[in-house]
Amino acid sequence: MLYSRILLLQIAFVCTMCSGLMAQANMTEPDPLRFEEEIDSFAGWDAKNSAPDDALLFVGSSSIRFWDTAKAFPDYPVINRGFGGSHLSDVLYYYDRVIGRFDPSMILLYCGENDIAAGLDPDKVFDDYTELLSRIGQPFPDADVVYISIKPSGSRQAFTDQFEAFNERVKKFNETTNRLHYVDLASLLIHDNGTPDDSLFVDDRLHLNENGYRLWNEKMREFLADIR
Repeated sequence: MLYSRILLLQIAFVCTMCSGLMAQANMTEPDPLRFEEEIDSFAGWDAKNSAPDDALLFVGSSSIRFWDTAKAFPDYPVINRGFGGSHLSDVLYYYDRVIGRFDPSMILLYCGENDIAAGLDPDKVFDDYTELLSRIGQPFPDADVVYISIKPSGSRQAFTDQFEAFNERVKKFNETTNRLHYVDLASLLIHDNGTPDDSLFVDDRLHLNENGYRLWNEKMREFLADIR
């Protein structure tokens, strides 16, 4: 009798795990139209202002959106097209409006964190990344593309292993092509014991504060000085 109960509990546990895995595998990308108003605001700005040629084009989610890239990199022409909460699938959907309409010399991408944290299969996220690279490579074969590592944060510590694995996968992939680059900004945000340094984040323990961006600015300036 006891054996039967244990067996039933084991079966129930396996079924629960399988259900969770199936739910994750069946996760679909969110509706990109949730950003339509924000993308329209970019279009309004672009209609009134000329875009610089050979610019550094920063694209991606809130880590890009909240980054004062124009102030951080005054020696370079800069365009910022970050829209908070975005997935790589959103960047693909709005490609023509946030990337394709410009003539960048370098595209700096921070995206993928929200995708993985939402439960999307990392393989699907990586496929979205390589699809975006393909889209970029057709009209901009001479542009450098820089992937900025997914950052650790106190609010998303449960995803740390997945973030690190995805970063390593992108790093290795980018090493295969001269114009693809990987910049590790994630390691700047952790203590010696590997946990995120909350002093570098705002109260939500997800987005960087001024001190966090100061570290990013210093590391990115070094990278740009070496590559350009």
